[in-house]
Amino acid sequence: MSLAQQAVAELDAAHEFFNRSTRNLTEEHSTLAPQPGMMTAAQQVAHAAQTIEWFMDGAFRPEGFDTRWEEHARVVQAVHSLTEARAWFERSVAAAKNTVQSKSDEELLVSLPPGPIMGGAPRIAIFSAITDHTAHHRGALTVYARLAGLVPPMPYMD
Repeated sequence: MSLAQQAVAELDAAHEFFNRSTRNLTEEHSTLAPQPGMMTAAQQVAHAAQTIEWFMDGAFRPEGFDTRWEEHARVVQAVHSLTEARAWFERSVAAAKNTVQSKSDEELLVSLPPGPIMGGAPRIAIFSAITDHTAHHRGALTVYARLAGLVPPMPYMD
């Protein structure tokens, strides 16, 4: 199995687990947040989507990772619809899979640019980071669901 195929399998699993464990949150839960000032459910999903794109861009562009954190936060804060955020998540996963499928093992083993974010690690390492990040946010979203009186589904099986 090529590294690209392994990365696609990892993306597929992260995608499935994220969607499965958050599927009981509906559009009516878009603005749900544990406390004022925290990300809403829609913003959590949007942030997960944005971060997939951020990892892919950072790994495959010469200048590396974009650290304009305030700008990234502004984009996420503008999302108020869970439906819109979920569509963004779907597009992000699809684009990541499309990009990685076009890469050779050699391209995926190229070191990331020096710096504080995974500096020097092989590009392929971003896929584990994407998995970890989406797991973190699906976990947060299961807490949101419980606060709304919902029982979140198990992420690994129906």
